[in-house]
Amino acid sequence: MTYKFPENFWWGSAASGPQTEGAADVDGRKPSIWDHWYKIEPGRFFNDVGPTNTSNFYYQYKEDIALMKQTGHNSFRTSIQWSRLIPDGIGEVNPKAVDFYNRVIDEMLANDVEPFMNLYHFDMPMSMQEKGGFESREVVDAYATFAKTCFELFGDRVKHWFTFNEPIVPVEAGYLYDMHYPNVVDFKRATQVAYHTTLAHALAVKEFHALEIPEGQIGIILNLTPSYPRSQNPADLKAAHIADLIFNRSFLDPVTKGEFPADLVEIIREHDALPEYTEEDLAIIKNNIIDILGVNYYQPRRVKAKEYAAHPDAPFMPEHLFDNYEMPYRKMNPYRGWEIFERAIYDIAINLRDNYDNIPFFISENGMGVEGESRYRNADGMIEDTYRIDFIKSHLKWLHKAIEEGANCHGYHLWTFMDCWSWANAYKNRYGLVEVDLDNDFKRTVKASGHWYKELSENNGFED
Repeated sequence: MTYKFPENFWWGSAASGPQTEGAADVDGRKPSIWDHWYKIEPGRFFNDVGPTNTSNFYYQYKEDIALMKQTGHNSFRTSIQWSRLIPDGIGEVNPKAVDFYNRVIDEMLANDVEPFMNLYHFDMPMSMQEKGGFESREVVDAYATFAKTCFELFGDRVKHWFTFNEPIVPVEAGYLYDMHYPNVVDFKRATQVAYHTTLAHALAVKEFHALEIPEGQIGIILNLTPSYPRSQNPADLKAAHIADLIFNRSFLDPVTKGEFPADLVEIIREHDALPEYTEEDLAIIKNNIIDILGVNYYQPRRVKAKEYAAHPDAPFMPEHLFDNYEMPYRKMNPYRGWEIFERAIYDIAINLRDNYDNIPFFISENGMGVEGESRYRNADGMIEDTYRIDFIKSHLKWLHKAIEEGANCHGYHLWTFMDCWSWANAYKNRYGLVEVDLDNDFKRTVKASGHWYKELSENNGFED
């Protein structure tokens, strides 16, 4: 069967500044929370590998962009590091950072790779975290200034902008589950961070639309993780609904509809965790919705009704309202510990079609991390990652079905272009179309998936 995608479909990949650039302490860049956390707790990172060098994109960007073209990219998303562009979070703009990002953008355009630019990828400047991070309204306003600065500096060439990548992740990992800095476990503080992130996003959208950039679009990147109930029993259905509210609709509804789900607000109120807010803030959120949505999809969420009540003295967590459910015989990526469930990408697209005015969207991340990929190297030195090709194909089949049924999808970006540093997991799992050899001057070698991806892009689809 032939799977053909719409004309002018975006084929590419996604990465981020803090995960690829390196050069963490040169040319005026100052620490982010990741630099600080690694400095004080290196043991929290896989093999004690921190964010200092990552994939060396700061120095090898020309080679990398040439490889993007070689692997069929017509678009690529990365991010501008706040801690590089405005090192103190507020105040002076770093001219060396402006020069770097200008060179990257110009090089992409010269290679017919459309730049998609994100503004925040988990990388709070430490100077801003010291003011409270997104618990602080001062930091919200500083972010809006940072966003406006980026639009004014680069908006003449960058037409596709995104305010945040996966904004629920810093909320979960940093303020609920002790997975990321600042390692807080406090639901009320988490709701304040989530609310202020939404407000910061809306202020950036407002600034962008005020500039009236020709052909410009602004959106946000959300990791939408469908919540599937164990059964059709009403208790399981309610559990899935609550999980969906907390982990998906908490951001999806305000950025597309301008308001938070009423039943989510009620849950937060019941647990005495409403954030501080003003009616003026709510009006800003209401009046500044996105033009386009990026959807990251990796795994489903499966839930069931609670089997046991939470300990009365335990700090409140979302899981006090539902239990996670492990479906028997589910297909797994054993390296990442994630279920592989391709149909969910179709379910997301149909949900956006039916419940969100068929908003224009694209798959902004989807990918497979594998540990120890060097064991798949062939005699010519290339990694034969046929498992990654199969993973992409199986998801694209379901995406194609959704598009045929009217879903308004404009592209597919893989995570990621080249092997990159992955936060506390460091380089444990590799996701790239291109191998990065950390022990050999960051040598790049295109994997089998990279050669296949070029065919996919050139044919605007694939045969299966």
